[in-house]
Amino acid sequence: MRRRHFLLAASLALTFSAAIADSLSTPTGKVVLTIAGKIGERNSPQGVQFDMAMIEKLPQHSFTTLTPWEKQPIQFTGPLLRDVLAAVKAQGTVIKAMALNDYQSSIPVEDATKFDMVMALKMNGQPIPVKTKGPLFIVYPFDAKPELRSAVYYERSPWQVKSLTLE
Repeated sequence: MRRRHFLLAASLALTFSAAIADSLSTPTGKVVLTIAGKIGERNSPQGVQFDMAMIEKLPQHSFTTLTPWEKQPIQFTGPLLRDVLAAVKAQGTVIKAMALNDYQSSIPVEDATKFDMVMALKMNGQPIPVKTKGPLFIVYPFDAKPELRSAVYYERSPWQVKSLTLE
């Protein structure tokens, strides 16, 4: 029985590693996210650039949560932020997220390991248009823990994310 669990775990690890390797190829579509700073991987002089297809190749996760910006709970889907950081071999302690309108948010890297945050590319199963917080939105699972329903974490949830810099 242990051997079967070990083989299953090893198979899942290889699948995840393959997804990460695929996600770091050179973008062929429009670049939607650039990650720079203290990272161990690069696919461009700027750091790691992702097009949407590359982000979609990472393991996808979904959760439904209420946000302070909408009246109804929303299902968010995308890779866990910790998986995005693992893909670029992030080495910093702070993520500086930059939005399309140059809004900046500082997110402790520890949050990405402590909470199942997603780099959402879908809301309620649909791609997120720029006019409604897309194409990428970092979202905490606000309903998962009472501590997450506060201004501190709401301010760490930028939408229209275009870049992350690890410091």
